[in-house]
Amino acid sequence: MILSDRDIREAVLKGEISIEPFNPNNLTPNGYDLTIGEIFIEGKVVKEAKIKPLQWFAISTKEYVKLKNVTAQLWLRSSYARKGVLSTFGKVDAGFEGCLTISCFNTHQEIEIKEGDRFCQIVFEKLLSRPSKYYEGKYKGQKTVKLE
Repeated sequence: MILSDRDIREAVLKGEISIEPFNPNNLTPNGYDLTIGEIFIEGKVVKEAKIKPLQWFAISTKEYVKLKNVTAQLWLRSSYARKGVLSTFGKVDAGFEGCLTISCFNTHQEIEIKEGDRFCQIVFEKLLSRPSKYYEGKYKGQKTVKLE
């Protein structure tokens, strides 16, 4: 079951979801828009960048997300997809907490991105039961772009 904006607000109040900082303007009917925290390109971290065609880059989200009995999917905002950006997204497991790292590739036209831009949407899904174990992997607690 995908959570609506009202469900997300309720889950935040119950402590099942935490998004810091939380901006009510980033709520969508069925998700929340995450913003760019860091940009990793050409071996360094920058606050803004011009991404050339056929160039790889990674971003971290500004938001620190915590999930309890909820899991999530990430989806690239269509405004970036329409510019030719491709991204790979994994499932965000119940028990995960941290900023998210997103690997991206620009296919055909130069684009500009900067810290604070809304980049992707996180879509939350309610679990039917409590998991037997929560995420405890190596990315838990990350606050910056983490590639390894």
